[in-house]
Amino acid sequence: MAIKVAIIYYSSTGANYQLSQWAAESARQAGAEVKIVRAAELAPQSAIDANPAWKKHAEATRDVPVVTMDDFDWADVYIFSIPTRYGNVPAQIKQVLDSTGGLWQKGKLTNKVVTAMSSAMNAHGGQEETILSLYTTMYHWGAIVVAPGYTDPVTYEAGGNPYGTSVSVNMEGKMQQDVQKAVAHQAKRAVTVAQWIKKGQS
Repeated sequence: MAIKVAIIYYSSTGANYQLSQWAAESARQAGAEVKIVRAAELAPQSAIDANPAWKKHAEATRDVPVVTMDDFDWADVYIFSIPTRYGNVPAQIKQVLDSTGGLWQKGKLTNKVVTAMSSAMNAHGGQEETILSLYTTMYHWGAIVVAPGYTDPVTYEAGGNPYGTSVSVNMEGKMQQDVQKAVAHQAKRAVTVAQWIKKGQS
């Protein structure tokens, strides 16, 4: 039975959407069934309209499904891709996490495999702390955090973040480092560990 992967992202100008696409490609190559879903937008339309890159990306991805609790229940693996907001998760993602209480109470988030990626406008803009902040919720769930660590040289090539692939972006959402191979490795690693867990449980 194929591992089921939900790639859950929030992206204002497109970087985390692209990271999600790369993760999806790698997960599928590893034999997984994949869904890409986004957090619902909470920002006012006036803020989106004031930023041409944000407005363009919002219009280009309006048909991407919004994540639901059914997606969390369905998946064996969660891959998050999110920008940092002052070293923390965006409000859009926090709302998603805060909506999972019903599943958590039923034990339906236990032993799910989780890994995360992040972006910011500079190399020390809070990417690591954002990922670690997200993982705090996963520990409450009883999920299994699968960070890339230093398990492949591509982690070093992408900047050396052992907690999850991270990248700097400019005002237009263009990535300033080449992290595609690191994303692919991270996604494949998450699927592989989920396969081990599923095999062990059976």
